[in-house]
Amino acid sequence: MHLEEKKLSGEQKFDGKIVKLFVDEVELEDGRKSFREVIKHPGGVCVLPLEEDGNVLFVRQFRYPHGKVLTEIPAGKLEYGESHRECGLRELKEETGCTCARFDYLGSLIPTPAYCGEVIHMYLARGLDHGAQKLDAGEFLDIVKIPLDKAVEMVMNNELEDSKTQIAVLKTKLLLEAEKSAH
Repeated sequence: MHLEEKKLSGEQKFDGKIVKLFVDEVELEDGRKSFREVIKHPGGVCVLPLEEDGNVLFVRQFRYPHGKVLTEIPAGKLEYGESHRECGLRELKEETGCTCARFDYLGSLIPTPAYCGEVIHMYLARGLDHGAQKLDAGEFLDIVKIPLDKAVEMVMNNELEDSKTQIAVLKTKLLLEAEKSAH
């Protein structure tokens, strides 16, 4: 049981529209007991839409918990039981108006492992076909185009603060470099 914790009991303290909060009692590897506050979240998907000319479509939106507008790649919350691929294609269409010819999985990330069960799946969309946005009610955002190389600089200068955006930008840059060197 090295490095593992055994759940002894749990109580749901909050049942929200998006998240649920549990307080669990756990047994540590040395036999002592402790408590863990855990947020259950259905997970999410983010999509890096890359145009033929090397520009990335970003969205700018107000993020209430941080009290400011952030520049991010399009993303959305999974519905419980929904395929992350289908969610990503839906979010790409809703937020940017785009569909794509190629949709490559970049992997997943765990944004806050200490207290939240959220997993975010990342995709790279290429061969974009532009159309009209289909934003959800109450969703307000602007689309901005930034060259991928400039976005990498922005990540390194902490100008793109969102973790899923940082990781997807850097993974995409490395993937494109690997594809280029393979040809």
